[in-house]
Order: sequence, then C-alpha cells, then structure tokens
Amino acid sequence: MNWEQLLSLRKQGDRTQRHRKDQDETRLGFEVDYDRIIFSSAFRSLQDKTQVIPLSKTSFVHTRLTHSLEVSVVGRTLGRRVGKAILEKYPALHSVCGYHFNDFGAIVAAAALAHDIGNPPFGHSGEKAIGEYFKSGKGKAFQDQLTPKKYRDLVDFEGNANGFKILTESKDGIEGGLRLSYATLGAFTKYPKASLPHKPSKKIAHKKFGFFQSEATFFHEVAEKLGLRKQEIEGEVCYERHPLTFLVEAADDICYTIIDFEDGINLGLLDESYALEYLIKLVKDRINTEKYHELKQTSQRLAYLRALAIGALIDDAVRVFLENEEAILEGEFYESLLDKSVYKAQIADIIEKSVDKIYQSKEVVEKEIAGYQILNTLLDTYCTAVVNFQNDSLTAFDRLILRNESEQFDYQNEDLYLRLISICQYVASLTDGNALQKYKEIKGMAL
Repeated sequence: MNWEQLLSLRKQGDRTQRHRKDQDETRLGFEVDYDRIIFSSAFRSLQDKTQVIPLSKTSFVHTRLTHSLEVSVVGRTLGRRVGKAILEKYPALHSVCGYHFNDFGAIVAAAALAHDIGNPPFGHSGEKAIGEYFKSGKGKAFQDQLTPKKYRDLVDFEGNANGFKILTESKDGIEGGLRLSYATLGAFTKYPKASLPHKPSKKIAHKKFGFFQSEATFFHEVAEKLGLRKQEIEGEVCYERHPLTFLVEAADDICYTIIDFEDGINLGLLDESYALEYLIKLVKDRINTEKYHELKQTSQRLAYLRALAIGALIDDAVRVFLENEEAILEGEFYESLLDKSVYKAQIADIIEKSVDKIYQSKEVVEKEIAGYQILNTLLDTYCTAVVNFQNDSLTAFDRLILRNESEQFDYQNEDLYLRLISICQYVASLTDGNALQKYKEIKGMAL
C-alpha cells in the first residue's frame, strides 16, 4: 500500500480525480467529511444511546455521542502526530502532492467521529439481540430463503457494517449517502471483509466484518481505489486494513478504557481509592505528586489522572504505529496498537476491573435484559407484518404497524434480504428511548 493512494479524496460518483494541491484550504475535503457526519441525523441519535449503562439517566454518564466526540479528539491528535512523521519520511507527499500533517488528523477525526454511528440501542447487547432473533428466534425461519452470506449478515448483525451502510447508502434524493472521501471510509472500516468467512484468522482485521452484502460492490470499489492489499481466504476476497484504521481503533480503545473506568467511579460502581490507584499505576512516571495532593475533590483528581493517562497512551500508540509503519503498509501487522503498548499490563488491569464492576454490574445486566426483550418484540412485529404483506395475508394489526412505519423500512422490496436488512437498520437506528417508546406502543402501554 502507498500513502498517496491511501489518502484519496475521491467520493462516490466522482468522474474525475481530486488532487490535494487543488483543495480549498479553508474547507478541505476531509474536513467536509467531518461536517457531514456531525450534521447527520444518525450521528445526532447517538445522544440517546448510552455508552456504558443503557437507559441510564445519570447526568455524568457518557452517551455514544459524547464518547464519539472524545474519540474524535484523541484520533485527531494521533493522526496529526503520525502525519507529521510520515511527511518527514516521505517528503514528496507534501512537496509534490500537497498533503499536510493536518490531513491525517482530519481523516482520523472524521472516521473516529463516525465509529459508533451504526450501533443499535442498548450497547453491544443490541447487536446480539438482533442477531439472536435470526439465529434462534422466529427469524430463523428465513435461513433457507437466504444465501449463507446474507443470513450471516443477520445472525451476526454488526454495528460496524451497519455504519458503513449508513454512511454510503443512496436514498431518494441522496445519492451516495453522505458522500465521504474514500480515505475516510477506508479509515472507518475496522474489519475490511464480508461476514463470511467467519473469523478466518487471528488477525484483528478478521475479528468481525465491515460491510453487509447490500454494500459489497461499493466496498470493493473503495478498497480497490485505496489500494488496500487484497487476499483470498476460503475463496472469498478480504483486504488488509487501511493504516489509519489502527489510529481510529487506538483512539476508541484509549477512550473506553479510561473514560468508562471514570464513569464507573462516578457511579459508585468502583471504590474511589482503589480505582484511582489503577490510574496512578498507569501514569506514575508523569504525575506531579504535589499538584495531585492539592486537588481536594474526587472529580478533580480523576480529571487530572484521566488527562495524564490519555496523554501517555497517545504517546505510546504513536510510537507503536511509527515503529511498525512499514509492516502496516505491507499488511503484516496483525494486532491493535494498544496490544503492543508498554502499558499493556496496566490497561489489562483496568479493563478487567471494568468488566467485573461496570459491564457486569446489576444495573447494566438488568437494562440489557430489557433491551433484549424490547428489540426482539420490535423485530418480530415488523418482520411478521412484512411477511404477511408479501403473502397478502395482512392482519388489522399488521396494517396499523405498516401505516405507522411505512417510511421507516423498505417493506415493499421484492428482495427478502433487502427487506430484512432494512428492518434491522431501522431498529438499530432507534435510540434507547425511541426503542422503549415503540415497544410500549406495540404492547399498548403508551396510552
């Protein structure tokens, strides 16, 4: 892979090449990507999708929106610092092509801003709930009517693939979705493969999948134009990651490791003194002990340690990337940047404590149970109505459902897969509060 191709400004539908040296410096194409994501309805909906605790109304708990903004800020710094070093190593990128180090930051910031845009309500349990409906619920009846890849898209419903669909899907009057640059779409795609083959290797890029079959053709176009390294596994084409994807992933890893931990302390799920000790271990070489002891409030001490921890992890992620840049370009770097961090042990300790005390806490589990029930009900109601519509056997209740949701999913499409993926996308687009309200309406509890 080469950087000039990887930094492509091309957008869906372009007939001519976009050159960096011809860009308007006051409104760079990569910055346009960021703006379009910020103003999209899909991004705004993240304000009511909680990052850690579904349906929590606690004011200081992060939502998906605040998390995404924070990841974007960290990603911008990572991109700029890496970009500065890359331009020093490959000076022609600047002198001939016109790229600046801020371009790298803009690409990573935009991709990081969108990294959770396809996630369903109720966190990762929402993905599992959608998949379970088709794997072991009533949706299993569709298996024999779909190809293995299309069925796998449903049973392993993936927020990353749904995000790519949201960013690129053409709709009435909106050709090419948000029409983001290919560089941003490439950096966004953590798993540049289809749902099958399923986890064909231990490479982190094969852990999940990055696009549904409905977007397969366009994804392959993006990958080819970016020059992503291609490989064939079990007869299927997969790609190596866009190098900047490692920075997007690192920004996310840094934020959820540190900030979810912070939320746990603020919620009282983690003992303050015990938890602060974990953060101090991470930043012991950076902490100003005198300044730390002058801070009287827990929130102040926590904010100070959080800032130091994020700074330390940013520095180390940049180091790991630059030390392995050539291997990354060759598609021979298979782990996340934090997996190679000198702070790996401290990160593991924090995550282990977060899993035990936060992610598996009673409040989280109870809300996830409710999420399963809510999403299963929505999927069953919508899928049943759509099947009955196609079979010309609509009940009075089905008619009311379709009348109420007629503009939300493509229930008249002749292709079963496209009907089902449209329903899944709609359910995934709902906020925690929207999903609960829809559930109450269906159950007659809204009056």
